[in-house]
Amino acid sequence: MLTFYHAPQSRSFSVLWMLEELGQPYAMELVDIRSKDGPPESYRAIQPHKKVPAIVHDGTVVTERAAICLYLTERFPEAGLAPAIGDADRAAFLTSLVYTDAVLDPIIATKVHNFDYEARGFSFGSHADTVANLERRLDANPYAAGERFTAADTQLGSGIHFGMNIIGALPRLPVFEAYMERMLARPALQRTIAKDGALPV
Repeated sequence: MLTFYHAPQSRSFSVLWMLEELGQPYAMELVDIRSKDGPPESYRAIQPHKKVPAIVHDGTVVTERAAICLYLTERFPEAGLAPAIGDADRAAFLTSLVYTDAVLDPIIATKVHNFDYEARGFSFGSHADTVANLERRLDANPYAAGERFTAADTQLGSGIHFGMNIIGALPRLPVFEAYMERMLARPALQRTIAKDGALPV
């Protein structure tokens, strides 16, 4: 049994997309992260910060988007959403998964909240470097980890779509728009958008 803890119009959208790509049955539990007091204290047993997303699979709790995606690709390798260990694209896959969480997510947050900071003093660096890196990578390859779609694209694609199309924290670069055209052509993403009701196409 796989249970997914989700809040609409939140960062857990990317894991909802991952689950739709996976093609495995799952139950969705909605978490009200926007209520005055936030989710109930009992939810800390699942997610210690009372954030989303989280999953529970056969009694095992997994939090953090990169970890959830990696866990699911390992438990369901038949979905073909990750390069195998030893594959030449494995390093790019792992890098992209973690980069989206550790760099792109805080870069978008600092931009939205007009947070003025000295980039060398923060692990995620600068907005300009992040945009330049993503532009360079997506100009060189059609997908996050190379020539094929992987679970890393559910995370990077969600971040770029949210950052560029929803809140304007990323520039509308041709390479980003072309990448998102490839992502939006995927039936699983269209199902995700319909289920979440959050991201306009």
